[in-house]
Amino acid sequence: MEDHFFEQILKNPLEQQNIPPNKVISLWAEKLIQVLFPENSAQVFSTVTEIKEYVATLELELYDIISVSCKLKNSECKNAAGQFFESLPELYRILNTDILAIYEGDPAAQSRFEVIRTYPGFYAICFYRIAHMLYNFGIPLVPRILTEYAHSKTGIDIHPAASIGEHFYIDHGTGIVIGETSTIGRYVKLYQGVTLGALSVKKTLAGSKRHPTVEDRVVIYSGATILGGETIIGHDSIIGGNVWLTESIPAFSTAYHSPIITIRNHKETN
Repeated sequence: MEDHFFEQILKNPLEQQNIPPNKVISLWAEKLIQVLFPENSAQVFSTVTEIKEYVATLELELYDIISVSCKLKNSECKNAAGQFFESLPELYRILNTDILAIYEGDPAAQSRFEVIRTYPGFYAICFYRIAHMLYNFGIPLVPRILTEYAHSKTGIDIHPAASIGEHFYIDHGTGIVIGETSTIGRYVKLYQGVTLGALSVKKTLAGSKRHPTVEDRVVIYSGATILGGETIIGHDSIIGGNVWLTESIPAFSTAYHSPIITIRNHKETN
């Protein structure tokens, strides 16, 4: 192979050369989750001072990550990291509503501890909530790294720009896709394989509302696909399994399809 091939490889990543590996960025988020929910951590804090000191180190880590990952001034990076940690009580509050939604909504959930330690849906929601908060503070790239890490761990793909209300419940979760401009209300429940997607993936549509709006207290069962930025699922509706929707439905609706299922005794002969 000729030298210019290797020269291209050497030149291409220089612009982003100092960004920490995705695993380092994701480890920062996991450490933050472990502070908020010690059920996930082997580390034990004895005093409030110890917790505050540890959180201060996480704020410095975030500043370091932002300062080498983004084209922002140092003062802007410091301000963004500070704002994020000032918002930590709100992050903790809303994550606790998600825990409650899962615990109260799933008959199989025996305790809050079990939800925190074992539910992939809660793991993905944690990463999404952290990433969404960073996204709202204008931090590029890092939020996407976080949600894609959770995606690789759980099979749940939530874009950090999506807007999701409190008491959010993901059951099972594998194969869920929530697109960038999706809007989800409060007390919404999604099962595995649900897609909130776009009708078109044309690059010219970037920045436009391409994904659906799901209003409060909606349940969407497994395998349902809902597409389009103008599609609104009215509040208190139920979307059945494997339903395909590209148009809005009013509040208090039930959407389902009726497949023909034939059951025959295998002992019968023709």
